[in-house]
Amino acid sequence: MSRTDLYSLPIDGVTFLKACGGNTHPDGESCATLAKIGPDAWALGDGKRPGAEPLRFTTAELAAAGIDPARFGLSA
Repeated sequence: MSRTDLYSLPIDGVTFLKACGGNTHPDGESCATLAKIGPDAWALGDGKRPGAEPLRFTTAELAAAGIDPARFGLSA
């Protein structure tokens, strides 16, 4: 299997879904956003910094970090 450069995949127009962890701050609740951008590719963003470039991960990398796409209403 050839490796895809995750940062070459377009994210314009993808839908990011939000999961919040209950960790609250004076400026609001901490949330992460996740979008599937390819068959084995994900973009993970920060709900408090919506303008920041999302980080990109493979499905295996998300799993290794303990991030379950189902928590965001997505399926791997």
